Amino acid sequence: MTKKPIAWITDSTAYIPDELKKHPDFFSIPLNIHFGEKQFIDGVDLTPTQLYENIKNATEFPKTSQPSAGEFAEQFKKIAENYEQAIAIHISGELSGTLASSMAGADIAGFPITFIDSRSLSYGITGLIEKGMELQKESATVPEIKEQLEKMTGTLKNFIFIGQLEQLYKGGRMSGVQFFLGSLLKVKPIIQISTSGKLEAIDKVRSEKKALQYLVDKVAGGHPTGKGKVYLMQGNVPEQAEDLKKLILTQVPGLTVEIGDISSTLAVHAGEGTIAVLWYD
Repeated sequence: MTKKPIAWITDSTAYIPDELKKHPDFFSIPLNIHFGEKQFIDGVDLTPTQLYENIKNATEFPKTSQPSAGEFAEQFKKIAENYEQAIAIHISGELSGTLASSMAGADIAGFPITFIDSRSLSYGITGLIEKGMELQKESATVPEIKEQLEKMTGTLKNFIFIGQLEQLYKGGRMSGVQFFLGSLLKVKPIIQISTSGKLEAIDKVRSEKKALQYLVDKVAGGHPTGKGKVYLMQGNVPEQAEDLKKLILTQVPGLTVEIGDISSTLAVHAGEGTIAVLWYD
């Protein structure tokens, strides 16, 4: 049997629109979510909606974990049966051990995989995969695709309004001092994934209304031509996301704005009420 040339691999922290889900060469390997002794597979037996409900009723805070190298290896062996090689684009190596575990799994499986650190998450990963698939259609080689996508990682613009400070703190993504000051002053941070792939607090707001206007201003300022595509990721607040979309299109009517859900794994840390805008320059 003739093998197909390239499989595209990512993890469940990526935003995966329906079109990508249906792509025959696309594979997403899920992370794990733990509520005490119970383990759930992200997107398989735990949806974001179910996660939010579980958090409300949980006696202890959930945790996340990446698949082991052995679990990655098992998945890669199956993919290798039908593909010559793969390109894997994962959540930032600064935010998770997923990339390292995946690379170790490839060594165990003996399957040639070209790895790209997205230095981001959610749509930041999706945009790279979509661009990579376009380059493949244009007959670019794997080294050429890798070079182009690694350049692209430095052009991601993103602004994230955190819904739940407590979850960000308990998940180890915020210091105790930041959490104390934020709670005391009743402010919430605007977070950004830096070009190095780390989370950084870049600003703060005191109300949801001001947060939405902040995001609108950033989108408008980032699109001087009035054209482009923006992804709006939301954590169980679809009505607020629709309101934000309307505000953006009122100010920049030439934009395309797509709304998507943040994954369960990301929702563990960011919490309900989180809204983010992301785009590539």
